[in-house]
Amino acid sequence: MMTENIQAFIADQHMRLAEAMQKIDDNSNGILFVIDENKCLCGAVSDGDIRRWLLKAGSIDAEIGLLMSSNPISIKKECDINALAFMREKCIRALPVVDDEGRIQNIYLAKLMEKKSDQVAEQLNNVSAVIMAGGKGTRLYPYTKILPKPLIPIGEVPIVERVMDSFYECGITDFIMTVNYRKHMIQSYFSETSKPYNIEYVEEDKPLGTGGSLKLIQRRFEKPLFVANCDSFVRTSYSDLYKYHLENSNAITMVTSLKNDTIPYGVVYSKENGELDHMVEKPTRSYLINTGIYIINPKMIDLIPDDTMFHMTHLVDKAKKLGYKVGMFPISEDSFLDMGEFAEMKRMEEKLNIQ
Repeated sequence: MMTENIQAFIADQHMRLAEAMQKIDDNSNGILFVIDENKCLCGAVSDGDIRRWLLKAGSIDAEIGLLMSSNPISIKKECDINALAFMREKCIRALPVVDDEGRIQNIYLAKLMEKKSDQVAEQLNNVSAVIMAGGKGTRLYPYTKILPKPLIPIGEVPIVERVMDSFYECGITDFIMTVNYRKHMIQSYFSETSKPYNIEYVEEDKPLGTGGSLKLIQRRFEKPLFVANCDSFVRTSYSDLYKYHLENSNAITMVTSLKNDTIPYGVVYSKENGELDHMVEKPTRSYLINTGIYIINPKMIDLIPDDTMFHMTHLVDKAKKLGYKVGMFPISEDSFLDMGEFAEMKRMEEKLNIQ
């Protein structure tokens, strides 16, 4: 099946990387096709290309022409082939159809053509996920004076349940939840709720931070595990993230998200003598921020001190100082939904199409 909105997949060579990430996120297929000044196909940029560029310390403000792959696979519009079989053979997820001048006429999308029975399900069923749910959620007062933050609903479903359900969709059924503030309310809720996954509780007697409670877990892990804040929801492939962690031999992988910050004023730049140089009206700055979601190797838990307030950021710093490899997995701004503030709660409801 071809897409009905070709423009969602097309960008020119001068598009900024941050804008390209947003457009890739919007089309939900992980790719953009790049056209030249004559509107002819000249390249392609995938979410993986962007991730590799950023991991090499490339600029977020770069133009995508610098990192695109040249001469992407395409077919002529008169070509009579089995498009899905061709895409599987070439290991591609989108196939542009071009005319004799090389202008894109349509795009085949494997995602639309595959039957659900043909799709390969993500399988992480032997991997554990630790959900940090012990905080007081002070940014959400007065709600959290009544309910613990993990049980604050987004729509009719508590945020922590949405987070765990997203992991479950990728095959994870083994959860460890660290609890402290109003822990009995959390445990009571899940004891009365039928879920297809197992939850083991680790109770803190005092706040130990986002990392300190990991040391309270009695079992030993054989494989890298996910660690996530109870209010951090990301729309990405956890299996791709896990594969990335393993392939790059990271000790810790931090999921990072693009954050665009627009200054609501004209910014003025001056010369050394105080003379006006130039102005930029409402410029946008772009950063990568920590989402609060990690994959860690089991031995990283040994670096956490006993019975001590210790955050995951402390663990990252300690691991780096000891020479362990800490990597990051960048995602687009709209792929990260944080419920830690009221404005973000509203945004999360809108992104999840909750009425």
